[in-house]
Amino acid sequence: MLEKIKQLAKNYAPEFIDVRHHLHANPELSYEEYKTSAFIQQKLTDWGIPFEIKAVTGVVGLIKGKNPDKKVVALRADMDALPILEENQVSYKSTIPGIMHACGHDVHTTCLLGAAKILHETKENWEGTIKLIFQPGEEKNPGGASLLIKEGVLENPAPEKIFALHVHPGMQVGTFSFRGGMVMASADEIYITIKCKGGHAAAPQFTADSILIASHLVISLQQIVSRNNNPFNPTVLSITAVNGGNTTNVIPSEVKMMGTLRAMNEEWRFKAHELIIRQTKELVTAMGAEADVRIDVGYPFVFNDEKLTLQAKALAVDFAGVENVFETELRMGAEDFAYYSHKIPGCFFRLGAGNKEKNIVSNVHTSTFNIDESAIENGIGMMAWLAISG
Repeated sequence: MLEKIKQLAKNYAPEFIDVRHHLHANPELSYEEYKTSAFIQQKLTDWGIPFEIKAVTGVVGLIKGKNPDKKVVALRADMDALPILEENQVSYKSTIPGIMHACGHDVHTTCLLGAAKILHETKENWEGTIKLIFQPGEEKNPGGASLLIKEGVLENPAPEKIFALHVHPGMQVGTFSFRGGMVMASADEIYITIKCKGGHAAAPQFTADSILIASHLVISLQQIVSRNNNPFNPTVLSITAVNGGNTTNVIPSEVKMMGTLRAMNEEWRFKAHELIIRQTKELVTAMGAEADVRIDVGYPFVFNDEKLTLQAKALAVDFAGVENVFETELRMGAEDFAYYSHKIPGCFFRLGAGNKEKNIVSNVHTSTFNIDESAIENGIGMMAWLAISG
């Protein structure tokens, strides 16, 4: 079956490169993937694969092989784009100003569509049922995964395991990487508003200087990680925006701050929330002002099931050769695949998509991100191979 899958992936690669071009040229933001959803639905209809709609734009297909009750395996692809103006000069450049598939979700959707076509055509050659999850809104809270789970995507039939891939331009095309256990961090958004009596910049004694308070707070919050967290527990606390004032001679009465907390331990994560809130309020109060603090709880950490990941890595060696399979590095980025991996055994792996010789090296979430499109053949084949063998 492995050779059959690889041959079909090779045969269909040109067709699905065209699919990727269509998706890349027509990106849609999180929870607005109406045309993308319709495109996926049409493809599944053309191939005779039944599906249902969940979370407005999500598409969930089902392919039954021989003995469909023997096992149920889920494959997931996200399909939303980012609010970035594309700078690539390619024939399939985004036609929507300010919106771009800069994280590779067009590739993920393409790979799952390609795997679906292969799995449907070969369904007499494998056992079990494959659930295809085309998911909206990975890039924006509350995360499309959480919405699909609430609408029963992990039920009727209930998958016993789930796989997903993510393109990685830092890895050479033709390679894959896997990591068991902790893989990616949780992600929470921090919003702070400092309110005080403002006034003339030449008479600070009549104010509680909001800019000075914000400056102290930025430095003070760093101590939450450096002096409360176990140094062997990966954590990042970054204040990413400080906005207040608009002229040289006025101390503003309000300053707004934003930031993010990334962690890989749920108990510490929520303890850190408490420390952020307490330290902010106490410091700001001590300096004569008031603080409103809101922490928008985002995705939990991504955890790859150890046993499933070992199996998947071994299957990847069969597929690509041991010299092309690596260990995924820990990353403090976040992914709403975490919601699935906290419910059922999951494996989130990386698909090499860069090519230094062709100068395809731009990172995800940049205006020049692109891939070596031979990665599509690899992604299609690997998804299909894991689905029937994992």
